[in-house]
Amino acid sequence: MVRELADGVWHIDLSGTNAYLVADDELTLVDAGMPWHADDIATAVADAGHAVTDIDRVLVTHYDIDHVGGLPNLNGLDATIYAGERDADLVAGREKPSLLDRKGAFQRLAGVLTAPPSAHVEPVRDGDTIGSFTAYHTPGHTPGHVAYVSETLDVAFLGDLVRESGGELDPSPWYLSHDTDDVRASIRDLAARAPDFAVACTGHGTPLVDGGSDALRRLA
Repeated sequence: MVRELADGVWHIDLSGTNAYLVADDELTLVDAGMPWHADDIATAVADAGHAVTDIDRVLVTHYDIDHVGGLPNLNGLDATIYAGERDADLVAGREKPSLLDRKGAFQRLAGVLTAPPSAHVEPVRDGDTIGSFTAYHTPGHTPGHVAYVSETLDVAFLGDLVRESGGELDPSPWYLSHDTDDVRASIRDLAARAPDFAVACTGHGTPLVDGGSDALRRLA
């Protein structure tokens, strides 16, 4: 369930979706799975030598039930949650997804299965830094999708901008995306702007432990 990908970076395999734990300047959880994954995340955090109460911050790549659903059910979590500025109000429950597009309608339907977290949700803008992470606005899968890259840790958390398949990266599929043109543009933009990184942590599939930025450039 939990595997160390690099020094201080753990993959939490939630059987179909991924979360990650990072021990850097602060203990960071990246994404939080489905509502019923909270206990699995807590167990994985313990297996990595920590506790949910030790988590200092949560980086959310985007608003989707399989990435934020576990947040309100993580007992003992007392941490600031960071999310892209166009998704932050959805994560916090201050707004509801639009019913005027396919993605929003799916999010609205899935939202009945979970509740917003009680913790403060801090909006993240392109270029913001959170600890060793730089946030990159990568819209397409959702309007507020964000990737987080740490040059210090040599790792990128790519959320659902891409997914791993057969050891390579593929773009977010059209049927799960808000805007496929934006997905393609975001892949090219991130490949051009982000520093090199070895470890590519995707929301779905098996994370790449080496050559992550090269795989992103090939896709771009």
